[in-house]
Amino acid sequence: MTIARLARFVFACAALAFGAGCGYHVAGRAALIPATIKTIAVPAFGNVTTRYQLARLLPADITREFLSRTRYAILADPAQADAVLTGAISNFGAFPTTADPVTGRSTGVQVIVTLQLTLTDRRTGKVLYARTGAEFRERYEVAIDPKTYFDESGTAMIRVAGDVARSVVTGILEAF
Repeated sequence: MTIARLARFVFACAALAFGAGCGYHVAGRAALIPATIKTIAVPAFGNVTTRYQLARLLPADITREFLSRTRYAILADPAQADAVLTGAISNFGAFPTTADPVTGRSTGVQVIVTLQLTLTDRRTGKVLYARTGAEFRERYEVAIDPKTYFDESGTAMIRVAGDVARSVVTGILEAF
């Protein structure tokens, strides 16, 4: 065996050894949800805060995320589904982060939303996924000039709902 062939053989063996133990896996292949689950219900979220918009957006955004990324049929009626994703908004806070030094008015706001989420196998009652105290944040700007003021809080809620939907579906698919 020549040195060149021996070097190629050693390199190939090393590549196989490192590749076999690297822990690489394809996204979305975790075995969190049993094969018996074909349908998931995403009913309206509970809400103990004064912000109704987010509770209205979350089920729709999570449903869209499931439909775009998975094979599951999404149902509105929990009694008809194999699994049920329940959620509740347990806390909502909006805190000024920056202020205009001249007027003292807030120019930046940080929104923090806390959720309770549970995916349950309806047949067995087994909890397949749970996130208690899941915290999501979004920042938005507030115009200094009252003439050009535009309330950015609504679009911030839309961004938070999208972030929550991506995070929840990823967490369920990846067993996080």
